[in-house]
Amino acid sequence: MISQIEQIMYQMSDLFMAPVLCLIALLFIYSLFATGQFFTQTMQRRRHYKSFIQLLNGKLGSSSELILNGYPIASLANEMPNISQDQLDVAALKELEGVRNVSRLAPMLGLIATMIPMGPALKSLADGNIQGISENLIVAFSAVIFGLVIASITFWIASVKKRWMVEELVALMPLITNKPHLTSTQETTLPVQAVEKDYEAA
Repeated sequence: MISQIEQIMYQMSDLFMAPVLCLIALLFIYSLFATGQFFTQTMQRRRHYKSFIQLLNGKLGSSSELILNGYPIASLANEMPNISQDQLDVAALKELEGVRNVSRLAPMLGLIATMIPMGPALKSLADGNIQGISENLIVAFSAVIFGLVIASITFWIASVKKRWMVEELVALMPLITNKPHLTSTQETTLPVQAVEKDYEAA
């Protein structure tokens, strides 16, 4: 009975190899796209930094003509002056969701794609088939390398973008908390570290 279950699991694990490799390839393409998008946003933030400062020196919604490309949270707050801080937090998390998820999924997929060929490699070792061992190990190590490269790229992008989102939220807090319907006791500015803890916990 146990041997039958082991045989079924062994055969099923082989079926996962092709989908996992396809997912790793897709995630690698996504990481390249995310890198290009990241550098584009970096240039946009430098180009429109003065507009961002102008927004902070005024009132939300009073300067709808401001171009805030590269500042997604500030742009959303300017388009929706009555937006709450919680809604901005959710928007920031959505902005980071893609790269954060990929940075966590890629190593797991790489590990799966590494372990699957190990079974055939061990079988080839028992049979004395050196060529079979090398072929399976090449696939295994290539998959884990791609997974780690994808994770490294997207983790770096997610870290920098998280800092951008936190900086925007902290800068916008005085404009949000100074709305007429809020009391003076609510007009507080949280430090960057407090906002970062919320994102680390998410």
